[in-house]
Amino acid sequence: MRLWIKDPLAILADGAARGLVVEDGRIAELVPSGQEPSAPVDAQFEAGEHVVLPGLINTHHHFFQTLTRALPAALDKELFPWLQALYPVWARLDAEGLRSAVQVAMAELMLSGCTTTTDHHYVFTDGLENAIDVEVEVARSLGIRAVLTRGSLDLSEKDGQTPPDGMVQDEDTILADSERLIRTHHGAGEGAMVQIALAPCWPFCVTRSLMERTAELAARHDVRLHTHLGETQDEIRLCQETHGCRPLDYLESCGWLSDRVWLAHGVHFNADEIGRLARAGMAVTHCACSNQALGSGHCPVHAMERAGLAVGLGVDGSASNDSSNLMQEVRAAFLLQRHHYGVSAVGHRDALRWATAGSAACIGRPDLGAITAGRQADLALFRLDELRFAGHGDPLAALVLCGAHRADRVMVAGRWTVEDGRIPGLDLAELVRRHQANARRLHSA
Repeated sequence: MRLWIKDPLAILADGAARGLVVEDGRIAELVPSGQEPSAPVDAQFEAGEHVVLPGLINTHHHFFQTLTRALPAALDKELFPWLQALYPVWARLDAEGLRSAVQVAMAELMLSGCTTTTDHHYVFTDGLENAIDVEVEVARSLGIRAVLTRGSLDLSEKDGQTPPDGMVQDEDTILADSERLIRTHHGAGEGAMVQIALAPCWPFCVTRSLMERTAELAARHDVRLHTHLGETQDEIRLCQETHGCRPLDYLESCGWLSDRVWLAHGVHFNADEIGRLARAGMAVTHCACSNQALGSGHCPVHAMERAGLAVGLGVDGSASNDSSNLMQEVRAAFLLQRHHYGVSAVGHRDALRWATAGSAACIGRPDLGAITAGRQADLALFRLDELRFAGHGDPLAALVLCGAHRADRVMVAGRWTVEDGRIPGLDLAELVRRHQANARRLHSA
């Protein structure tokens, strides 16, 4: 079936004033001004009231944390005290709570225009050994693309670290499950709906051996690697005290300077480190809301891009961002980076690029992130008929400057996954009720 998304109000693409044609899950062609599709179409979608974007891509998240939004014990704390307050709560996570958390996070992302999401899950307590399998199941049922990172912790309180003993697994268990997940769920090549990546939670809550063996496993199976790095000054001090070097130096010593790696945060890299990251072909996820909420600092996005480093966006965990809205993250990143670098250095198209092409580079998906012929037909369509947009001029700028937060239509692989601002078949009211009940039970346990 050939579908013409016709005459959009605006579109983030060159040579597509009259829209685009979707066929077999891909963008078949762009339709320039004054022209029509090169071949007959089977259906049309009149997009005259819609701004069309490439589907937004979320490159860092912790779905399970939607259960601990605005938790009183964790309010107004920097990263390390924040983790100390939350780890004991997360250690009580169960299968019922996880399932609703994944559904909530994915639904919120989809409704914000997200077509592909990652998740960094590292809580594998008793009964949650198959946590990633649950995430795969929910992603397939909702129709969202997912790069699910098999997180890990193998150092705990008994080793002088923060995670409770019941949250960690031994190295062999972690690696065996990582390999199982790759063999069972990882889709390689263009159009993959589910992929697996490997993601020790943080280099300082896992052993050097686990870091090294995880990198070897990823290379053997040609999957990507992910972890937190450069988030706070406390992290730098800890690394220097423990290993006698800065975090990136330690990462390199573990065999992680590779073009299969993308890092979350990257707030505290210096100019030399940014150059090393770029030369290695790595990428960084900017988490603007989380960094501001935790007072972690400011990711030097402009300097990274000037060095040739790919930068994407991530909403991070809903216990530090307290939202899973990727379109709101676009605006937050735009404002934060403009505040730091100035009006002439950062524009609304930069922020949209970070959430699309930049994020696609983070996860190694050249088939996503842009509206061009041959790419996957992943699209986000926004209306500008809300009060917040009244009086707008440039429609693309209005999405960012006026604070768009909810997509009207979302398409993944040529199929509508959001229609008229709703996810077909999903009872949101029931999901919210069930999730809130799970959260209350977790908080009070």
